[in-house]
Amino acid sequence: MDNRIDGKLKTWNDEKGFGFITPANGGQDIFVHISKYPRQGGKPVIGEALSFEVALNADGKKNAVNVHRSAQAKPARSKPSRGAPRSEPGSKGSFFGTLLSVCLVAALGYMGYLALQPKSKGPQVQAVQRSSATIAGRFSCDGRRYCSQMTSCEEATYFLRNCPNTEMDGDGDGVPCESQWCTGPFAK
Repeated sequence: MDNRIDGKLKTWNDEKGFGFITPANGGQDIFVHISKYPRQGGKPVIGEALSFEVALNADGKKNAVNVHRSAQAKPARSKPSRGAPRSEPGSKGSFFGTLLSVCLVAALGYMGYLALQPKSKGPQVQAVQRSSATIAGRFSCDGRRYCSQMTSCEEATYFLRNCPNTEMDGDGDGVPCESQWCTGPFAK
């Protein structure tokens, strides 16, 4: 005798991993935990047709066990397939595989972009090589240390060359504030 019950998933709490099934023949909604849900077919979907059996938990409350999706209502025993397991569409494995592929393509693209960038820092170096003597009269060491406190490449260059404890040349190439002030051919 088959004691399976047909019903539809009424509610589902994805964060907590449980929901309730409404039996097709009426009666109270039956609790279902994600551990009793079929692993194939992706996440539970509200309104999907299910087939299940009812058991009592340790507290004496009814819950669904041996849950099958409607296409699996009468599961046939099949031999396990040989080889590596395959991810179902919409499963976490499929998502992470796609994400990994996208990241790999982006990284390769970025590396190609960097390879095509000019190696010369001519204009930036020229901006830094201005004579400190010509700008010494305009600036003085007043305790400022960071690029955010500067107003020009010229000022940042003076501070880097003449003032103690500056933190404006992160890559140590002698060009201060490269991402803020000393960029491009006309950095001043």
